[in-house]
Amino acid sequence: MAGVELKRVSSRSDLRRFLYLPWNLYRNDPAWVPPLLVEVTKALDRSSHPFFRHAEAEFFLALREGRTVGRVAAIVNHRLNEFHRSRVGEFGLFEAADDVEVAWSLLATAAEWCRARGMEVLRGPMNFSTNEEVCSPGVLVEGFQHPPVIMTGHSPPYYAPLLEACGLRKARDLLCYRVEDRNIPPRLLRAAERLARAGGSVRVRPIAFRDLRAEVERIKEIYNASWERNWGFVPLTDEEIDLMARTLKAIVDPRFCLLAEVGGRPAGFALQLPDLNQAFRHMDGRWLPWGWAKFLWHRRHIRSARVLTLGVKPEFRHRGLDSLLVYRLFQEGLRAGYRWAECSWILEDNLPMRNALERIGAYVYKVYRVYEAPLASLLSAGGPVPPGSAVGPLVPRPPH
Repeated sequence: MAGVELKRVSSRSDLRRFLYLPWNLYRNDPAWVPPLLVEVTKALDRSSHPFFRHAEAEFFLALREGRTVGRVAAIVNHRLNEFHRSRVGEFGLFEAADDVEVAWSLLATAAEWCRARGMEVLRGPMNFSTNEEVCSPGVLVEGFQHPPVIMTGHSPPYYAPLLEACGLRKARDLLCYRVEDRNIPPRLLRAAERLARAGGSVRVRPIAFRDLRAEVERIKEIYNASWERNWGFVPLTDEEIDLMARTLKAIVDPRFCLLAEVGGRPAGFALQLPDLNQAFRHMDGRWLPWGWAKFLWHRRHIRSARVLTLGVKPEFRHRGLDSLLVYRLFQEGLRAGYRWAECSWILEDNLPMRNALERIGAYVYKVYRVYEAPLASLLSAGGPVPPGSAVGPLVPRPPH
């Protein structure tokens, strides 16, 4: 595209431009929460982050007249493709000015990079996988007025039309449910009472930090079995488990990291995090010089949480274990003074989980959309799709 220069990130100066672009794009958006720069920098470190043991990536900047106007990561996750027997390349960490030429230049560059590595489909934004989320996948298509909760993303309303104009189509919608009840729903109480009558064979307990390595291995077993058939799932590696253990130890309250056991066997797992974004939003992405003090001050006033993970191994499903885990999270959340929680993200076609949430009064309040397109058709188009072409408007989310 005339006037748009694409540059591979190859220096500390380039990396700084890559990291700081969101500050330019979102400076007038009251819902945006600046990411912690140190954490994003760690995630981009291809020499040390466990994601890059089974994946490769390249980072690109879009420049117009020397000014940074966009960025993208081109990604090939070999473990994803081996597990699903696919040839999917991905783009992630996508940010761009409201300029279709900028968006197309970024996507075409990522697509060419992926095609050169034998990929046949481009999908994204993925940031970086369902295991290593710099932030949640997709771009917002509903709920722009709500600030993102911990480990989720935010994007302006024009991102989805930009991606559509570049020839991408909806792959999946990822739903965020909001739970606001300050009383435990009767259905959860009944489920908990029913399981209590089952005797000692069913138990829900907080993880034991004194035996963290073994606990994380149990979590890995549950995670890999529970999510195996999910779209986009990638099994956790041992290095990713080690990173999870370190992360859990630093930020998790054991009351909200729960294991369900049946006859002493690991059966289910649930993880709820306080919405630390309510403190991060005051830090401007920095721990120093005074970000840490602002974090400690504002953390005291957090009154919401995110249910990040809840899963039950297939052989233990349909016994009410999911309800029991939700009941315990509800119970502990009320004791901690939380007023609401986000349950995210939920695949739009995960009807059992959606039905379970809606039966306790949860409702969809935000939607992220992941896009994809065959590389051959995307690159053969040669540029953005003119208005009114066959790509058409955004695909609406089907009613439930």
